[in-house]
Amino acid sequence: MTTTPDRNRVQLPGISSRAYEHPADRSALVALRSLSGFDTVLKQMSGLISERRLRLIYLASAVRTSETQFRALHDMGRDAAYTLDLHRIPEVYVQQSPQVQAKAIGFDDPFIVVSTGLLDLMDQEEQRFVIGHETAHILSGHAVYRTMLDILTRLATRVAWIPLGYIGLRAIVAGLEEWHRKSELSADRGGLLCGQDTDAALRALMKLAGGSRLHEMNIEAFLDQAREYDTAGDVRDGLLKVLNLLGTTHPFAVSRVAELDKWRRGGEYETILGGTYPRRADDSNAKISEEVKAAARSYRESWSQSQDPFIGVLRDVAEGAVNAGERIFNRFSRRDGN
Repeated sequence: MTTTPDRNRVQLPGISSRAYEHPADRSALVALRSLSGFDTVLKQMSGLISERRLRLIYLASAVRTSETQFRALHDMGRDAAYTLDLHRIPEVYVQQSPQVQAKAIGFDDPFIVVSTGLLDLMDQEEQRFVIGHETAHILSGHAVYRTMLDILTRLATRVAWIPLGYIGLRAIVAGLEEWHRKSELSADRGGLLCGQDTDAALRALMKLAGGSRLHEMNIEAFLDQAREYDTAGDVRDGLLKVLNLLGTTHPFAVSRVAELDKWRRGGEYETILGGTYPRRADDSNAKISEEVKAAARSYRESWSQSQDPFIGVLRDVAEGAVNAGERIFNRFSRRDGN
């Protein structure tokens, strides 16, 4: 099968997912990759049979894109794999559903599923961003963490009658949910790198909030809305915003648009397209301690830039926790020699 893209996009040979991953996402992934055999254990826990079963379900109940079925979408999957230099092109399936959904499934032979609701909502370049987003999830190996989140969530419900056990597991699940939200920001960046159309990427995310009536929306006004969300209210509103995130795995649409626009304006996007980015061949040399420090810096910058009064109240406490985390990881890294 040819892997030549439909138009002239910058290919990123050997790009590491570390190039676009949010620091909080990247530090966790580097730590996981350093644990030999961890992904194998998770595969066994989730069951490879279930992965094969899911693929058979979609093969039987959805439409697999090809040169003769949903060809435009099929080409987008090929182009995304070409841009991120994946050695295997993930299959793309279209599933009948009014819900606006897309997901990447699987460990060894991952594939992408998009709903007809999403295709009805988004134009071709917006769809390309979505396919790139899911391809970025595949390159990052996010399925490993998502499986762990699913396992622990189910376990938490089973031990709900044991107060201390449930509280401990819920704390872990909350941490994984925070990671999951950051992984979505990572994949948004990867989607932009695949499509290389900033307007289409921002439109796609804005449509998740406002639907198809694009003529009634304005991206600058939507970014103003994001800034208002960050600054509005008092400490009580800040607390409510935190509570609203509990149990969620995706950031709110205004936050995703603001974060992607901020990343693009910060220069990293152009730097990567210019050919300066981490390579996959060097992933084994990534140091856990450095990535944890990068994550801590990212959170500090976010806290310092936020105008949310509740964040101001928590800032000192949170920084103390981050500093403690850095000391712990530094101690382990010295012990490992990593």
